[in-house]
Amino acid sequence: MKQLSYSLSCVLLSGTILCGCTPTHYRPTVEEVLQHNPALEQVLQHCKGDTLKTLAAEYLLKHLPYYHSYSEEDMEAYLKVHEYYGVGTWYSVEQAKDSAMKQYGRFTAITSRPISDIDIAPEYLIENIDWAFKVRDEQPWSKNVSFEDFCEYILPHRIKDECLKPWREKLYNRYNPMLDSIRGLPEAEDPLFVARVLIDSISREESRFSTQLGYGPHIGPDLVDWVSGNCRELTDRLTYIFRAVGLPCGCDYMPLRGDANVAHYWNFVLDKDGNTHYMYEKQAIGTALEFYGARAKVYRQRYGLNEELQSAIREELTEVHPSFRYPMYVDVTRVYGDTLARTFSIGREEMRMPVASGEMLYLCQTSQMEWVPVAWSYMKGGKVTFEDIEGRVVMCLSTYRDGRLEPVTVPFELEKETGELHFYRESMEKEEVKLLNKYHQFHESFPQLMVGGTFEGSRYADFRERDTLHVITEPPLRQDNVVYLAETKPYRYVRYCGPEDSNCDVAEVAFYTSYTDTCRLKGRIIGTPNGPDAEPDHDYTNVYDGNPSTSFHHDKASGGWAGLDLGAEQPVARIVYTARNRENYIRAGDTYELFYASEGRWHSAGRQVPGGDSLVYTVPKGALLYLKNHSGGVDERIFDYHNGVQRYW
Repeated sequence: MKQLSYSLSCVLLSGTILCGCTPTHYRPTVEEVLQHNPALEQVLQHCKGDTLKTLAAEYLLKHLPYYHSYSEEDMEAYLKVHEYYGVGTWYSVEQAKDSAMKQYGRFTAITSRPISDIDIAPEYLIENIDWAFKVRDEQPWSKNVSFEDFCEYILPHRIKDECLKPWREKLYNRYNPMLDSIRGLPEAEDPLFVARVLIDSISREESRFSTQLGYGPHIGPDLVDWVSGNCRELTDRLTYIFRAVGLPCGCDYMPLRGDANVAHYWNFVLDKDGNTHYMYEKQAIGTALEFYGARAKVYRQRYGLNEELQSAIREELTEVHPSFRYPMYVDVTRVYGDTLARTFSIGREEMRMPVASGEMLYLCQTSQMEWVPVAWSYMKGGKVTFEDIEGRVVMCLSTYRDGRLEPVTVPFELEKETGELHFYRESMEKEEVKLLNKYHQFHESFPQLMVGGTFEGSRYADFRERDTLHVITEPPLRQDNVVYLAETKPYRYVRYCGPEDSNCDVAEVAFYTSYTDTCRLKGRIIGTPNGPDAEPDHDYTNVYDGNPSTSFHHDKASGGWAGLDLGAEQPVARIVYTARNRENYIRAGDTYELFYASEGRWHSAGRQVPGGDSLVYTVPKGALLYLKNHSGGVDERIFDYHNGVQRYW
């Protein structure tokens, strides 16, 4: 290895990006990169004589130490999961994972050796630069893309830590022809107009989305063919495509959603005036101010270091949380929030432990019961101030000492409309809470799909004459939803019909002959079968198997139903039904534990095993709560108890 400066040696010691021993304010230079990898001089020689190409090459080179990837061999199992789950297969996520693991073993980023971009082949960078400038020179919309935006959102050879492989030529040849019909139009000088045309074509391509694939290293340009993953992967896919044809595009993200336990990613595209428009693969492009979603902060991924933000970190600080040590992002909260992005301060009197003047404090949100930092600021003049924060999100303040976050305030909500802070302070008063679920209905989505669903009874198998027994008017909040019929009539055939565009999503239905009968009516299960290409685990027969964890999902959006042929006419007086779910309702026999926040910690209110579909606890009034099911299910979210109802955040 060549003789290097201390800082760059530290970069390469781990084989990855800048590590903890590197000074926070260290900025690699082109000269230091070339000192380590002299072959990269070929890149500058290739660009010699072209001022802009040389500037672009230097921009890529000096940021190489911040990036790394893993070998395709190490990544094989992980990549195969996305390939097997991708378009053209009907593997479930579990089947894709099992198949990849059996063939290639289990991938873990912890044991896989990262490969620093400082050892990148010069030919790879040269090809990338040439193709980036090809689209810059030939596309009519390029005249309205600044060189700075070009370097950040078109030029980069990679997104994050994906395996490096050439992608520009292949994607250019595949997607550039889609723009031939509009290239000569005056409107084509606006990248936004071109983006709308391209997304219209891309949105017709099939995709397979799942949050169950999790988050590991980025997948890379093969996503363009596989079209599988969570929001981050589908965002990466569009980034490759748009940059390949010279459109300024990238990733905006919430480090943590304000109403869920994960980050959220989406694409942005810039118009001819540099204004931001958000973009989803299956949705129309909209202005940033039209973007929805609860959040505290929104950031934009950059290729280059945000030097202004890095300079704001005081050099004397010995510990900075890894999320903020080398800021390859820019804060765009105000772009999305405008007047809703607020400034607030919290004084030392609200802090449960001493905080020194000048100490860095972190604004945190919750993921499960962990606090995750989303912004930072300094203690100054007896208070800490945070700028450009959106509301209706529960947060707390933490220090970062000895490698761990330590909450220094109780949780609080920033009210979106008023900007006032509501603290979940300790209360001596107790209240009884009745719990029906452990995750909010909005993100479950299945309960909403039952609104408008109907239960019907008939004397005829084809239901040519039928009575409407009940219409669902509100999303079900609990597992066992009971309907008492005002009129009891006999029917041979009974069924549940899903509303329009619901895929008849339902987990369980039971009919009873009286209000008190405990034995459900039985018969031959009838309904609308799925086609041969549908998911096999969601047949209509699941609706009457007595298991609320299995469900029916019709392969057509409308027209699905599931019923019973009772064999003879039977009176129907009561109906019990369960929405399709991810085991988030309270289930009899499972072991639950309720936690409440107090003094910066989560405290247990005890474990219970319910005999029905609800739990009753006594907790400090107004506390922030979290319910864990030790027996199953993975979705759990903080909530409080407001007007007798669980209110999730």
